[in-house]
Amino acid sequence: MKRQLWPSTFLILGLCVAPAAFADADAEREALAKIAHELEALEPLIREAESQANPDARIRLRYDWLRQDLLRVQQGIQEHIDVPREEPRTFPPLRGDYRR
Repeated sequence: MKRQLWPSTFLILGLCVAPAAFADADAEREALAKIAHELEALEPLIREAESQANPDARIRLRYDWLRQDLLRVQQGIQEHIDVPREEPRTFPPLRGDYRR
C-alpha cells in the first residue's frame, strides 16, 4: 500500500527548515559585521606604520591607496549587510599593489 504525504506534512517540514536558513543568514551577517569592524580597527596600525616610514626610501608604500582599498572592501561588506541582493554587484577593482 502506497503512503500519501499530506500537505500538512510539507508545511511542518518547511517550518523546521526555515529557521535554520534564517539562522545561517544571521550568522553570516554577524561574521561580516566582525570583519568590517576589524577592517576599521586597522586604521591606528596603518597610521603607526605610516609615521615610521622612511620618506627618502626609493620604494614606498602608498598608504592612501591601502586605505582606499580597505574602505572599499568595508563599504562592500556593509552594503551586503544592509541590503543583501540576489545579483552580484559591480565595483571598481582594488589596486592591490601599494608600492611606488
